[in-house]
Amino acid sequence: MAPTQPNDHDTAHPNQFALLGQRRFAPFFWTQFLGAANDNLFKFAFTVMVTYQLQVAWLPASLAGLVIGALFILPYVLFSATSGQLADQWEKTRLMRLVKNLEIAIMLLAAWGFVQSQVAVLLACTFLMGLHSTLFGPVKYAYLPQVLGERELTGGNGLVEMGTFVAILLGQVAGGLLVAVPGVGPHWVALGCVLVALLGRLVVQAVPLAPATDPALTLNWNPFTETWRNLRLARQNPVVFRSLLGISWMWFFGAVFLSQFPSFAKDVLHGDEQVASLLLVVFSIGVGVGSLLCELLSRRHVEIGLVPLGAIGMSVFAIDLYFASRGLPNGPTWGLQAFLAQPAHWRVLADLALLSLFAGLYSVPMYALIQLRSQPTHRARIIAANNILNALFMIASAVLAGALLALGCSIAQVFLFVGLANALVAGYIFLLVPEYLLRFVSWGLSRFVYRFRVQGEQHLPSTGAAVLACNHVSFIDAVLLMAASPRPIYFLMDHRIFRLPVLGALFRLARAIPIAPQKEDPVAYEAAFERAAQVLREGDLLAIFPEGSITRDGQLQPFKGGIAKILQRARDEGLSPPVIPMALTDLWGSFFSRIELRGGEPVAMVRPFRRGVFNRVGLNVGPALAPQGLSPELLHAQVAQLLARGTPRH
Repeated sequence: MAPTQPNDHDTAHPNQFALLGQRRFAPFFWTQFLGAANDNLFKFAFTVMVTYQLQVAWLPASLAGLVIGALFILPYVLFSATSGQLADQWEKTRLMRLVKNLEIAIMLLAAWGFVQSQVAVLLACTFLMGLHSTLFGPVKYAYLPQVLGERELTGGNGLVEMGTFVAILLGQVAGGLLVAVPGVGPHWVALGCVLVALLGRLVVQAVPLAPATDPALTLNWNPFTETWRNLRLARQNPVVFRSLLGISWMWFFGAVFLSQFPSFAKDVLHGDEQVASLLLVVFSIGVGVGSLLCELLSRRHVEIGLVPLGAIGMSVFAIDLYFASRGLPNGPTWGLQAFLAQPAHWRVLADLALLSLFAGLYSVPMYALIQLRSQPTHRARIIAANNILNALFMIASAVLAGALLALGCSIAQVFLFVGLANALVAGYIFLLVPEYLLRFVSWGLSRFVYRFRVQGEQHLPSTGAAVLACNHVSFIDAVLLMAASPRPIYFLMDHRIFRLPVLGALFRLARAIPIAPQKEDPVAYEAAFERAAQVLREGDLLAIFPEGSITRDGQLQPFKGGIAKILQRARDEGLSPPVIPMALTDLWGSFFSRIELRGGEPVAMVRPFRRGVFNRVGLNVGPALAPQGLSPELLHAQVAQLLARGTPRH
């Protein structure tokens, strides 16, 4: 059986849900869905049984949930490093099937434990189910980039994230309902756990083969040294490493809310157990909706510009949840219907739904970015390192929340503290990795200031060095090109643009390369071409505006010789980067372009609404041109043809 190969520019299906009808994705999706559901069916039923149905002297009911949660997380700390190595070394489908076989064995042992009320056995099974999830985690996220193209990765991750939270919700609901059946509840739980495990093993058989990415890897069985090695691998790419920290912070943030839902429902909202369950349902639905929205908002690219948007929403609605929780009606313990009948409670539910929705927008692009930017040979090991960090951050969240409560803070004040801390942590991460902020600016500008459309985006290379050559119409041309490309672009730009108050700071964050005329500053001129050559040597995208300056009359100006010098220097170093012609359309006359007013000198950024709002602008991208023999005149002709096509209508 041949492995499924991704197509970087697959547009055959209309949206992410079509993946559920394809063999390369659907069996895998249902495999992870059933695994997450079984984890939570087992854990929640066991927690309820120990809390309400059994009297265990050595495990007080007040500590049962904490002990079960800690035992489940412990394998992530101990074995994630090993599981990451296995996922890189082994064929991934083989490893998935082995994990599902292990799940069946664990659930058979757990079934006996439920029937015989053997708490010690069930605690051992809790640890083993944590091991089962630890083994599956790296292979889960390393499998997706092997079978999905770049334009499918955000949608695929969104479905997986949505499916995971729905599975958690359904598993907990099923576990609670089954264990509560009078007299035979544990028997039903035992049967349910075994049946779900068997169904998962049946489904995983249909997952296509996914070859090992590093079959020659020598396993290091020391979890501590291997974890340190994996973190060092991740740190080689600062964007990847800081994305790991960003995801771990999201789990810290979410764990505070999830762990406090029962107490929040009882002590703050004055609701019963059904109200506590409602909070979990609302949170899960919010994360699921946010995860699914990522593909729509990103136009089927890995769009990390959504991450700052998600962080802003998480903080805003976490802080508002504190204010919404003040002065709530205090009566008898509210049942579900009575709780929903109080208008003040709807604001609480709305805050909870929106902060979880924005958490989905925050996390999915980060997962996709890690998958896209990590080296395939050690992608699973980096994801394993992420799982360890997630577990440590979740433990830290429990310690911090407990400390704040012990100091006399209310639960609502804990939520306020976490919301404010999220703003500070997210801001710090975005300053360390300005690419997030840059993508956020370009994403917002291309959707809320202009109606930006791209035609020919399949010609943008997903890997390797390339030179992007585009006409120069306005001061925000570079920002729009950022919005069109899922990969970072390094711009060679006129040094005078860097003097502008806001845009200059933005381009400095983007590490754009200032270039001055040779006669004006020969040192800066040569330094710019050396930096451009370095970008190509490192396999990145270099963008140049060959006209040399922004047009003053809206017409395409002659191309200067800078592009020829860049290509000649690349040839001298043995490089042959393709040249991608591009044309921005309908930007002339907009706020950020120059335009003559009353016959004077052409000026830009005056009269903000001179063309109204939501102007339709576009980018036409042409097929790659070979650098050999490519003259500025030939490139000019190619860009002129693209410009003549006008703005795409789709």
